[in-house]
Amino acid sequence: MDQTPHQVAPTQNQTADAPLDIFEVQRVLESLLFAADAPLALDRLTVLLGVPPETVLRAVHNLNEQYTATGRVFRVSRVAQGFQLYSMPEYAEWVRRLYQHQFTHRLSRAALEVLAIVAYRQPVTRPDIEALRKVDCSGPLLTLLERRLVATAGRAHRPGNPFLYRTSREFLRYFGLESLDDLPRLDELSQFLPDTVPSEEPGPEYDTLAIEPKQSRNTEAE
Repeated sequence: MDQTPHQVAPTQNQTADAPLDIFEVQRVLESLLFAADAPLALDRLTVLLGVPPETVLRAVHNLNEQYTATGRVFRVSRVAQGFQLYSMPEYAEWVRRLYQHQFTHRLSRAALEVLAIVAYRQPVTRPDIEALRKVDCSGPLLTLLERRLVATAGRAHRPGNPFLYRTSREFLRYFGLESLDDLPRLDELSQFLPDTVPSEEPGPEYDTLAIEPKQSRNTEAE
């Protein structure tokens, strides 16, 4: 059945005589994003809402326009191949105060170097990583596995069949990336990983308390 631009398929709690309009879709979407503790993928949202993908994208766009117009301190950001609410970066310090007595994830410079190699060379083996860093990488690699920033991706077809490693969906969420296409260029990594002797000292601290929302071209309906 044809639908107007402001009507979508009814949910299980509605009859065919009372279809959802785009404004109700926005309200339901907002409630789902508030309740979720991880990014919600577009395909899952279409199933939960019972609407086509373009309607979800339009609702996301409309919500962000409303948040901007009303001065709200959060936005719907497309991250880790899904959507999640994030506070604006200028309020990050205030949010950190809320969690100041809780454990904050902190990666050493060595772990960041290993993570960068995995991100740009994946899938990659530990011997390949160590050939690039010239030092043993078992410790940093174990840390990344424990933090779920890196995952195994089978074994390499070579003597010893070493494990292959790749970045995870948690890696995308941790750094506020929609996909691996959003990784900075290699020449931009110098601001995080200067060309120095690998060190085990703590590097920059990263968290997801506030991430700059990106305006993806897919966030707005065509």
